[in-house]
Amino acid sequence: MSKNLFNRYIWIVDTIRRHGSITREELSRLWEKSTVGDGRPLPRRTFYNYRNAIEELFRINIECNPSTFEYYIDGADAHVASVTDWMLNTASLSNVLSDARDVADRIFLEDVPSSRQFLSPMLTAMREKKTVRFGYSPYSRTGAPKPVDLEPYFLKIFRLRWYVTGLNVREKVIKTYALDRISGLTLLSETFEIPPDFDPEAYFRDSFGIVFSQGKTHKVTLRVTSRQAKYFRALPLHHSQSEMIHDSYSIFNYNLRLTPDFVQELMSYGPNVTVLAPAELRAMIVNNLQQSLKNYEN
Repeated sequence: MSKNLFNRYIWIVDTIRRHGSITREELSRLWEKSTVGDGRPLPRRTFYNYRNAIEELFRINIECNPSTFEYYIDGADAHVASVTDWMLNTASLSNVLSDARDVADRIFLEDVPSSRQFLSPMLTAMREKKTVRFGYSPYSRTGAPKPVDLEPYFLKIFRLRWYVTGLNVREKVIKTYALDRISGLTLLSETFEIPPDFDPEAYFRDSFGIVFSQGKTHKVTLRVTSRQAKYFRALPLHHSQSEMIHDSYSIFNYNLRLTPDFVQELMSYGPNVTVLAPAELRAMIVNNLQQSLKNYEN
C-alpha cells in the first residue's frame, strides 16, 4: 500500500471521528480543502472503495444513518477501539514527523528497538496460529541464548518495549518474553489454538506492567503530593485508579497484584508517594529503601 493511500484512509477516519457524524457531501468539501485531496472533491465511488478498505484494514465500520444520510464510526469493543486508536495515532505521528525533516535535528525520540526485527513476524505467527522458535537471552542469563518454542497468544507494549506472551511448548507454562531479547526467530509448521478459557485481556488486568503473578489482588492505597497527583491524573498508573482529593495531598486507590515492577515504579517517585496500604507493600518499599541506604553506609 502506498503511503499516500494510507494517509487518505487515516484522514477519512480521523475526520469522521472528530465530527461525530458527517454527510458525504460535507466530507467531500473538507477533502477538497485538505492536503490529501489535492484540491479535488472526493468521488462517491472512491469514498465507497476507501470505506471498504478501512473496514478490512482497521476493523473500523463506517456506517450511514438512513434518516440523516450522515456517516459515523460504528462503536467497537473497548479493546479493539484502543488498538485502533494506537495505530491511528502512530500513523498520524509518523505523517507529521515525515513532514518535519527540516527540523529533524531538533526532534528527539526514544528508541523502540524491539519493534524493528521481530514484531512483524510475530504478528504473522499470531495471525496464522503458528508456533515460533527463537533463542532467548534474559538479563539474568549468561552464555548462549536459551532455545524456546512458543505458541504466541498476544502482544503487549510497555515502557516502549514489546513483549509476547504465550505457551512455552517444552515447559507447558504460559510465559512472557521481551522481543528485544530474542534472536533467530523462525516460524514452524506446527499450528495451535488458544484455549477457549484463556482471556488475554484478563491475564494482566490486575498487574502494573508485564510481570504476571498468581498472588491475590490487593487494594493499594497511596498518599501522593498535590503536585505529583497532577501527573497521575494525566497518566494513571493503572486502569483501576481512583482519587480522593485533600487540601495538600491526594489519596489514590488501586486494585493490583504486588509485583516487583510495581514496587520499582513506586520507589521511583521518592518522597512524593507514600504507601498507606497494604502492609505487605509497605514492607517491600521499606526493605528496598534500607537495602539502598546500605550501599551508601561505607
